[in-house]
Amino acid sequence: MSYAEHRTIIDVDSHVIELDDFLSNVALPDDAPLIPDVTEQTELPYVKAWADRGRSLLEKRQSDPETMTKFEASLTDARKGGFTRLGAFDPEERSHALDLLGFKSQWVLPTFSFHQIAHVDNLDQLEAGARTLNRAMGTFCAHDDRLRAIGYIPLTLGPAISLQLMRQGFKDGCYSFMVDTNEPDPKKISFTHLDFDPVWAEFASHNAPFVTHVAVNGHYDRIPRSFRRNGRGTLELGGDAPAGEIGMVTIKNSVEIFLSAMIFDEVFERHPYLRGISMEHAAFWIPSWMHALDFAAANYKHQRKFQRLPSETVRRHLRFSPFAGEPVGWIIENVGPEILVFASDYTHPEGTSDPIGKFEASMTNCDQATMDAFYHGNMEALMDVSA
Repeated sequence: MSYAEHRTIIDVDSHVIELDDFLSNVALPDDAPLIPDVTEQTELPYVKAWADRGRSLLEKRQSDPETMTKFEASLTDARKGGFTRLGAFDPEERSHALDLLGFKSQWVLPTFSFHQIAHVDNLDQLEAGARTLNRAMGTFCAHDDRLRAIGYIPLTLGPAISLQLMRQGFKDGCYSFMVDTNEPDPKKISFTHLDFDPVWAEFASHNAPFVTHVAVNGHYDRIPRSFRRNGRGTLELGGDAPAGEIGMVTIKNSVEIFLSAMIFDEVFERHPYLRGISMEHAAFWIPSWMHALDFAAANYKHQRKFQRLPSETVRRHLRFSPFAGEPVGWIIENVGPEILVFASDYTHPEGTSDPIGKFEASMTNCDQATMDAFYHGNMEALMDVSA
């Protein structure tokens, strides 16, 4: 029996753990010289010894059925290093892992390759890197319709180049794309500016929800640097998890600002079929945020007439994946059953070794319809697909 057992599950957040040739294998001749080596980025350090061990274990699994059986039995063990997880970087093995997980489909996001290309100052490098990343993600998922490749569109390149990258990324096999939640240059226009409407229209025309992810924040710094000089040091959870308790509490700051701007700048009203999803920004903040949106709208109603309450826009257009262990049942009681969705974060440790168990431990008061909505119904609505 699969890990999902009787459940129908759309997993909205999983990751590939890339080897160092992930991008170079697919880079176009003109782009290849512009792409930095994965070991050069420091945001999420790449340890070659870990990758080498991952390669070695893959070879052993492929040649030794007993070794494969052991890895199958520990499929969800989040204590294992990312490179050693089943299907971490091999596409065919990823399909086997998905069989064992028993999920209906799984969105697949990058890990190291995003940081490899996103933290450069040269915009030509950024464009070449994003184009190559999208090709690599599409290639990884091309063999299995259940795997949905999520690429990256750096909106800071401007609407024209962003649109070109999107159209090419769709051709190269991406299902949708992560977008930054923050424009780091204060002299540039907002991503909610009318000039970006062709980009949001492109998402809508493909029925592809835009993706916001905690790692993709346009270099937004949630915590003033002085708070880090506290004489105590900072606790670390690893992976994309935030550093320290303050980092966890403020994990939602950038996406909260971005989505609020998307609502109040009427992007969803101009694009009624546009949808979006927030990943790894937690969900504990959503009830108070939705109240704050409506409160703000009420205070400015004499200056702007809204077609609907902002909280209703949230319900129609957005979904959020909570962390395993959050009080999901309480959040649903306060915001309704249509907003939260399941994410395993597979291959990353933040997903824990039993996300289903952790979610359901806090959902004891949820009826079957609410559980079905969480596991697949809310995503089917967002993706405009049937069960």
